[in-house]
Amino acid sequence: MEAVLWYVLTGTRGGPNRVRILRTVDDRPRNANQLAEDLDLDYKTVRHHLDVLMDNDMVTSSGDDYGAVYLPTDRVQHHWETVEQITEEVD
Repeated sequence: MEAVLWYVLTGTRGGPNRVRILRTVDDRPRNANQLAEDLDLDYKTVRHHLDVLMDNDMVTSSGDDYGAVYLPTDRVQHHWETVEQITEEVD
């Protein structure tokens, strides 16, 4: 999992925004629209990053598609120390 975290959060151009999204949903679960507003990002950009995070088992959603709220997976929570380490490097 640690290699996946490093790749998804630092190995691609969208890494910094994925870190911001992951930290924000860890603070409090949010839907895509709330994330776009809170992070001052385009809604489609947020949707793209959420899809990448979901494809890599880093966030999960609850609820229906439109109003679904996102939160970190248990797997990511288990490796949260690595996420914090990555966050320090991205900041």
